[in-house]
Order: sequence, then C-alpha cells, then structure tokens
Amino acid sequence: MIGGICPTCGLPKELCICEEVAKEQQRINVKVNKRRYGKEVTVIDGLDPSDIDLEDLSKYMKGKLACGGTVKGNSIELQGNHRDRVKELLSLKGYSMENIS
Repeated sequence: MIGGICPTCGLPKELCICEEVAKEQQRINVKVNKRRYGKEVTVIDGLDPSDIDLEDLSKYMKGKLACGGTVKGNSIELQGNHRDRVKELLSLKGYSMENIS
C-alpha cells in the first residue's frame, strides 16, 4: 500500500479517503436472528465489501465483543445478542449513527 495512486479518488495511497467517504454513505442494518436451540446471532447488513474490508471489521468487532463470528457474503454475523454495542462500536469506527438502524 506504500506508494502509488488510488484509482478511485486519485490521491496517493497514504492520503486515500475512499474508505472514510464510503463509511459515511453506508446504510447499515443491525438485527438479531434466532437460530437452532434458541441461540441468537447479531447480523450486520448493508456493508459494501468493495469499499470496506469486512474481514478486518469483523475481527475488530469479535475482539471488542469477546464473541465468535464470521463474514457471510456482504454481512457480518456475530454470536450472541450485541445489537446496542455493535451500533456503538460502528460509530466509534467512523460510521454515521443516522445511517445505522
């Protein structure tokens, strides 16, 4: 990532603002689904994998929430009911609270 020009914004890679702009434009849905045997799973939808590194965000969330989880398609699944804390963590990462439902 050192050197070079970002093909999207045209800035040097060190100054690239594409991910910050993408964070402000995302419409994110956070919901809790019930699985077999009454287990709950928090699902974060609406993230664009071309603009945001879902694996990195998933790893951050799992570390902060002390839970397991995975990336499936364009969504992140976390074990347990973490709806309120996920919204708080997303806002700390730079996502707009108005766009998180």
